[in-house]
Amino acid sequence: MTASWNPITALTDKGAKPIRKLSRPRVKTKQVNTPSFDVRTALYGVLGIDLTEIHGWGPSLALKLIGECGTDLKAWPTAKHFTSWLCLAPSNKISGGKLLSSRTRRSSSRAAALLRLAATTVGRSDTALGAFYRRLALRAGKAKAVTATARKIAVLFYNTLRHGMTYKDPGADHYEEQYRSRVVANLRRRAKSLGFVLQVAPGGQLAVS
Repeated sequence: MTASWNPITALTDKGAKPIRKLSRPRVKTKQVNTPSFDVRTALYGVLGIDLTEIHGWGPSLALKLIGECGTDLKAWPTAKHFTSWLCLAPSNKISGGKLLSSRTRRSSSRAAALLRLAATTVGRSDTALGAFYRRLALRAGKAKAVTATARKIAVLFYNTLRHGMTYKDPGADHYEEQYRSRVVANLRRRAKSLGFVLQVAPGGQLAVS
């Protein structure tokens, strides 16, 4: 009787990193078709980073994405190249200096499908990515929100795996505060260009004078 094949062992044994004590997993429920071994710890042993720190996916999804993209992302010089390969970046069609379309290309990529699944999951979370997804879904629809959030998660995945970035979620409140600051700054510039001054009225509401 032959021993069961472990996909993590098949990736590499030579580059295994020492296992540190990982933080508590955010997803505690066991998913369907979850491997029998500890995927999260095994992935950390190979990569030296904990991909499950990125909101939107658990160990199984991280393992599948590694299976699709590999452990070395040097084939893509930048995150933009990576998201373009995934067909998650806008494909701008320009004619005569005018932007005719910025739709993303259709793709049958399994990696892109996994990232879209992660985007849908993170959209229900109380995180900065979740707040981004919900605000964009209200303004542009769920389909565009899924694609845009999947692109953000893809960039986080690329920077984490390629450059060793440590992901820290600032939280939904932080995102909403940043969004409000950008909106107010744009309103102030717009008001100034028209010869008005934007002031904060009693009660915290913005008023033009």
